[in-house]
Amino acid sequence: MKILCAYNANIDALYSITGAEVSDMLASEDAAELVEKIATPTGVINSMSDLLAGLLICMKEGTGAEWLVHRPEAFKLLKDKFINGSRLRMGGNMGIMANVLSEMGAELVIANVVKPTKRQLSFFSKKAVLIPGDGTYSQETRCEEDEPIHFVFDFKKGDKVAWGNVHFTVPRENRFIATYDIMNMSLLVNPCFEEYAIRHAGEMDGLLISGFHMMLESYPDGSTFRDKLNKVMEQLNVWGHMNNDMSIHAEFGHFSNPVLAQDVFSRISPLVSSIGMNEDELAMLTSIHQVDAAKILRMEVFSLMEAARRSIVASGLRKMIVHTREYILSISSQKDILPEEQLEAMGFGVACAGVFASTGQLHDRNKLWSMSSDMKESEIGLGQMQRFIEATAAVQLGRGAAGTYNEYQVCMIPALLTDDPVSTVGLGDTVTASMFLRELELRKK
Repeated sequence: MKILCAYNANIDALYSITGAEVSDMLASEDAAELVEKIATPTGVINSMSDLLAGLLICMKEGTGAEWLVHRPEAFKLLKDKFINGSRLRMGGNMGIMANVLSEMGAELVIANVVKPTKRQLSFFSKKAVLIPGDGTYSQETRCEEDEPIHFVFDFKKGDKVAWGNVHFTVPRENRFIATYDIMNMSLLVNPCFEEYAIRHAGEMDGLLISGFHMMLESYPDGSTFRDKLNKVMEQLNVWGHMNNDMSIHAEFGHFSNPVLAQDVFSRISPLVSSIGMNEDELAMLTSIHQVDAAKILRMEVFSLMEAARRSIVASGLRKMIVHTREYILSISSQKDILPEEQLEAMGFGVACAGVFASTGQLHDRNKLWSMSSDMKESEIGLGQMQRFIEATAAVQLGRGAAGTYNEYQVCMIPALLTDDPVSTVGLGDTVTASMFLRELELRKK
């Protein structure tokens, strides 16, 4: 399979943060200011107290989020404190998905890297990734100050945080991301990538796009997110019209602004084949689907299905993939693929993500199946799937189930879990990319 990948690739600085470390950092902060920031989170990091507010919110609930760093001095503060204790790796939805596609057997993966640096290029898979313009970086863009580094704070289930009257135990592992990256925030494209895409669009089997959640409402040059989105839509129209058979999947991402999220979803839905997101991101679209966000966040299957169905109806989207920690759900208005094939692709995605969570590495397909066969299925996912089967007369096919919900084709499969994950970062991207690759392969058969 030949696949184009845009827009966001960066370097992740993985930092395993503990409850004790957070508690120590909290001791030096103004308590009243921090309480206010927790009560009214902005999704923006301009100080250490902003970072701690985001961490506390996520650690207390066991949820994940990505907040944006708007000021270079705040980014320097984070680098000075955390970079030496971090493990660097490929980051960005697109960057991670490009590597998964390459390692899982794609023939050719064309990745957009706005300003390639030697260090960033070193994190790409060497099997099938091609980066147009990878020899064009200047001396200036080799500097660490110019590299798009995102701090990813991993926290573990069972860790304890104590701060004044606040005492809690982290209910589940997850991550909090602090991002400073104006290039990817602007959805910029390397001209060499754009030229390659235009010349070779007719040869491509698929296009994976992501990074929309990084956009700002307004930019220093006076432009807005709508200006950036208009450019993307022009590109999608050009590439799509050059190859009507090319499948286009958009990975949504965690937006800090629900209004921006709803606008992006509504505008890109008619242009793509499918959109993927997790339960947190689906809950942000409540003004579109009007389903109780609390029920979505609890991963109640019928709330997720109804929210997804209403979002599809309102936007003209053809298919939505919702990947939660406990299960994966696909709901489609068109039967573009047989249910058993959809479940095969979803099973491949679940296996890839489960093994990656367990080992921190991607493995070839032969090892993948043997390694995933011993992993346990989510009990919550199994329970929700049983509810789906009983209420809709869905048919169990292998580890998953397929049925019809209000005339929409629905497929569902439990996630594979590990008690001690090496990392939770990029699991949704791993599911998405491997599932997308397998879908393309099955359509080609």
